[in-house]
Amino acid sequence: MIRMDAVFSTKVKGLQFAPARLSPPVPAHRARSCSIRSPRYVSHTIERAALGTETDSPAHSYNVRALATLILAAILLAACASTAAGDAVATGEIVVTEYNAPAVQPTGHYGYGQDASAVEIAGWDIDIRPDGMGLPPGSATPEDGEMMYEDKCALCHGSFGEGVGRYPVLAGGEGTLTEPRPEKTVGSFWPYASTLWDYIHRAMPFAEPESLSDEEVYAITAYVLYLNDLVDYDFELNQDTLAAIEMPNKDGFFFDDRPDTANELCMSNCKDPATITITSEPTLTDEPEPEAASTAAVEMSPGEATYQQACAMCHAAGVADAPILGEQAAWAERIALGRDALISSSINGKGFMPPKGGQTQLSDDDVTAAVDFMIERAAN
Repeated sequence: MIRMDAVFSTKVKGLQFAPARLSPPVPAHRARSCSIRSPRYVSHTIERAALGTETDSPAHSYNVRALATLILAAILLAACASTAAGDAVATGEIVVTEYNAPAVQPTGHYGYGQDASAVEIAGWDIDIRPDGMGLPPGSATPEDGEMMYEDKCALCHGSFGEGVGRYPVLAGGEGTLTEPRPEKTVGSFWPYASTLWDYIHRAMPFAEPESLSDEEVYAITAYVLYLNDLVDYDFELNQDTLAAIEMPNKDGFFFDDRPDTANELCMSNCKDPATITITSEPTLTDEPEPEAASTAAVEMSPGEATYQQACAMCHAAGVADAPILGEQAAWAERIALGRDALISSSINGKGFMPPKGGQTQLSDDDVTAAVDFMIERAAN
């Protein structure tokens, strides 16, 4: 082996260059193929080119010599690396250096990212299995959850789980799943009680998801089960008793292992499409028009209808410090700002209130009507 080393120690304009090896060991058969003049010849040639003429200044000559040494080292590296690479290509050999060697990675890694920590996994692993796996400690009875449900759930789901407006019905519907219009509720449709706990925990209340404590989730879950006549009023719901509850429609969910089609794939001697006929046609019937709605029902004004759709979620219960509908003291300061200011903040959003109460499909006129309705109720 011949070591093409350039070791030097000199000063250039006050900088100290420590001894350093500028090239790795090169095999002798490759070093001999480096077609380059001798180092002394190249150094003298660079020095004369840099000076242009002879000079008597020792410092100037010394600096030029240092510069020539650096340039010489670069030329040697480039020439020998090029020749070695050419020899490797000619022989089909892959030259592995510290610069192109693949990084060592643990099995299964793609060279980026890191394993999730136990704390990070725990933040995402909040689902509850049907057998109760994942349930946290805690307990409550329907009695504990009755007032919590009334405060946090009844606005949308009704005091008895009957549903308000277009919000889901939670109770009832037993025996309707085979009817043309089945009523799918917690009691009539859901297969596992654990799903109820899990959904309330991660998604409810609608305006403040994940704001309930574990004890509150147990209490509200127990009360919804009570509304569906699945537990008694004094039943204690906890990790063990929740997993033991069997829902009425538990067997209504199963793995569908039926094939995509009941017919075998035809590859030869197939039926002529021209002989295929339609054996039945849909029958159209004239259904009687529905009876007109009773005129005795009180119709809501456009403003009240928009309020119920977009505003009642917060303004009926005071969520996020929203002024409750009809409370004059809470509305007085806001009304003092002027009608235009209230309309602007309702349309564009303010604080916790999203633009148009989150119902961005509403027109500005719809929102204005709702603001006028709330101002009128505060004044009366």
